[in-house]
Amino acid sequence: MIESSAKTLKKKKPLDSSEEMVKSEQKIRPSRLSEIVGRELEKETLQMMIDSSRRRKEVMDHILFYGPPGLGKTTFAIAIANEIGASIKITSGPAIERQGDLAAVLTGLKANDVLFIDEIHRLSKVVEEILYPAMEDRVLDIIMGKGPSAKTIRLSLEPFTLIGATTQIGKISSPMRDRFGLIQRLDFFSQEDLVSILKRASKLWNIQIDEDALKMLAECSRGTARIGLRLLRRTRDYADNKKSKAITKDIVLKTITLLGVDTQGLEEIDRTILKTMLNNFSGGPIGLSTLAASVSEDEVTIADVYEPYLMKCGYIKRTSRGRVLTSKGLKYLESIDG
Repeated sequence: MIESSAKTLKKKKPLDSSEEMVKSEQKIRPSRLSEIVGRELEKETLQMMIDSSRRRKEVMDHILFYGPPGLGKTTFAIAIANEIGASIKITSGPAIERQGDLAAVLTGLKANDVLFIDEIHRLSKVVEEILYPAMEDRVLDIIMGKGPSAKTIRLSLEPFTLIGATTQIGKISSPMRDRFGLIQRLDFFSQEDLVSILKRASKLWNIQIDEDALKMLAECSRGTARIGLRLLRRTRDYADNKKSKAITKDIVLKTITLLGVDTQGLEEIDRTILKTMLNNFSGGPIGLSTLAASVSEDEVTIADVYEPYLMKCGYIKRTSRGRVLTSKGLKYLESIDG
């Protein structure tokens, strides 16, 4: 069961675009490990941990998932909670600003509950230090007062499993990483897995789509299920506007062209990054902060969202002196320019 603080409304209100997206994703989000497409080694490892803890009648070890956004970290957390028959409390690093925020979350957990913290690398140092004894000894140390008269009160917590998710594992301190029983990287999906994910979503959303159209969408999805599902929704919108009963390869091509996405999944900002590296800096090397300023984007967005896929395509590489445009990246720019 997923806990929510939202109040029940007496009358149904029209959904805005963000609410509609959340509802759509929840409808197709796998609820069990067996329903997750691909990730066979990851699923086998997690199932082993679940079965072992169940036999010993102990709470599962804490788990840390890391990798680019949109690769299923939240989905795994929900599936794990369902597998062990526990409730899951979902929050994020930026939402836990003070020690009291974390204390309220931890004391509200019941035995064997799962606590999922997204963007766990954004926890403040003070909050992180409070989390150490909670993870290791299932206790919470609360400091009352200030100065010489300050007192520490130790509260016992119910046994729980913490599942953390991060796109920047390097920003998580060693003491925090060492307290996780499993640190699991999630890599980009293969084209075959993306086709399977999109085919499953098409059935659940009652979308008629050709096999060739599915393959083209998978190729445009940047190895990321979330992007693939978003493109599938937009092609559905385009087909509806054109009163087409089924989504064809031609409709996919026209939709991504309208969205500024090419057949490799690169967007306008990706092309701007590559062109800036070539035209302004002769292909590099160029530092992240300089590149971010040149394309009017923040460093975190470039490092977390755009750079991993450009590196996966082999268009840029990191060196000790900065980012460098590769020969493959140069050929890509030549192909789109003429």
